Amino acid sequence: MELVFDQNKPVLVTGATGYVAGWVIERLLTLGLTVHAAVRNPNDVKKIAHLDALAKKHTGNIRYFKADLLNHGDYDEAMKGCQVVFHTASPFVLNVQDPQKDLVDPAVLGTRNVLESVNHCPSVERVVLTSSCAAIYGDNIDVANTPNNILTEEIWNTSSSLQHNPYSYSKTLAEAEAWKMAETQNRWRLVVINPSLVIGPGINPNATSESFNLVRQFGDGRAKMGVPKLYIGVVDVRDVADAHVRAAFLPNAQGRHILSGHDTNLAEMAACLLPKFGNSYPIPKRILPKWLVWLVGPLADKTFTREIIRRNVNIPWRADNSKSRRELCLTYRSLNDSMNEFFEQLVQSGQLNAKK
Repeated sequence: MELVFDQNKPVLVTGATGYVAGWVIERLLTLGLTVHAAVRNPNDVKKIAHLDALAKKHTGNIRYFKADLLNHGDYDEAMKGCQVVFHTASPFVLNVQDPQKDLVDPAVLGTRNVLESVNHCPSVERVVLTSSCAAIYGDNIDVANTPNNILTEEIWNTSSSLQHNPYSYSKTLAEAEAWKMAETQNRWRLVVINPSLVIGPGINPNATSESFNLVRQFGDGRAKMGVPKLYIGVVDVRDVADAHVRAAFLPNAQGRHILSGHDTNLAEMAACLLPKFGNSYPIPKRILPKWLVWLVGPLADKTFTREIIRRNVNIPWRADNSKSRRELCLTYRSLNDSMNEFFEQLVQSGQLNAKK
């Protein structure tokens, strides 16, 4: 299927310094588009250096705009003349002091703020929202209550709250707010991307996504005793970027799209690293029994509560990615390639040290 876009019209990417946004911008620059990059501080040269380097390699251009998710009207100027808005800005952190202030407000009020600007900007024809599988389910135990024990785009997360899985709760509320606003008008179309856990090398090797923290644990010794049998979906960040671009420029793209290349678990993810890195790094080889995880998990990580352990460890996770393959024409990278290229980047950027 052919992408349809106008090279003379810019596109806006919110949260432009983010993990997913970096690869989305790379794809857009490759197409020769001008990217309006919305960032908190355009004068922070270090924060945008990786994007400047991208722009030098490709035919497209980047223009920076100062914008904050919680400042009403901040996106108006950045959006002028844009044909598509990619709203990728939303915090992915699990350990927060105040879930309402740190997660829910930026996600929900930020989405409302961006879409209010879209409503005032006549050039915008489509909005691509980076949501998450977290807006579809809260805990693995939820999958057992779905038709055929598999997650689909028709399902919404109803088990998360401010007190339990607040990150998932924030993604659910933010996506629901986007659909509510989209349905009150008929000028622009909303297309939503719902990735599972995003892995793979970043355009910025020092991105702050929780994905980096998880994979670092496989090599820094924190998980050397083993990992719980925690089933999870994963998808390569480059596949996520491809999906965003196709959601924007394939004429018939619409609705939600589960993006998940592999139904896997932490032990399988770690095992991918053993052939290349197992002799030099303390890659976990054992699966920890659930009773042991129950005892020590909350001591090692306060976000890994006994309720989380009860509702997730040893419980299968499955998602149906057929819509993304059929309607966005996606093919998924192998888990082995994603994990090894991600780990290699952590090594090369000095975030992991080999065993003495």
